[in-house]
Amino acid sequence: MKIAVVCANGRVGKLVVKEAAGRGLDVTAIAKGENQTEAKQYVRKDLFDLTAQDLAAYDVVVDAFGAWAEELLPLHSKSLMHLCDILSGTEKRLVVVGGAGSLYVNKEHTMVVSDGPDFPAMFLPLAKAQGKALAELRERKDVAWTFISPAGDFQAEGERTGAYILAGEELTLNERDESIISYADYAIAMVDEIVSGSHIRERISVVRK
Repeated sequence: MKIAVVCANGRVGKLVVKEAAGRGLDVTAIAKGENQTEAKQYVRKDLFDLTAQDLAAYDVVVDAFGAWAEELLPLHSKSLMHLCDILSGTEKRLVVVGGAGSLYVNKEHTMVVSDGPDFPAMFLPLAKAQGKALAELRERKDVAWTFISPAGDFQAEGERTGAYILAGEELTLNERDESIISYADYAIAMVDEIVSGSHIRERISVVRK
């Protein structure tokens, strides 16, 4: 299995590369700047310049794109659809780093986390942009995608516990009534999914055990 991590210099991307490399998997980091990852194989190229030929050698492509500035938020959809177009009609899998704001909070799946009155206003534009990207991804029947949402409290500097709960479309709490996961544990869950390929055309979520 050959894995490409796109936007690998980001905080999540670097940890996914580290986790995959630590398991002895064949992983290539792709980013537009100098290599900041632990990958021995590196391609310096902007996501929007990638072509089908660039990704032809890989079995799994990880989309670790992230943007937070308001003027860049539309790029969540644009970048994801660009990768979908490249992989369209192939058996290659696309595994996407998603957000928690689009997780459902009721069994009818009519309300999401970002609809709540206590959702931080500063994160609402990002949540909406990621939710829009997910909605567009759901329409892509031509791509073998998997969208992985973290828990509500996604901790960049959190510890690597090695234990997590794999959940589905709804916000899930652990035994301590927490919705929390570290970037490192999220990377473990993502590489587990890369290896198993168990959730094709599904959104899943993960929370610390």
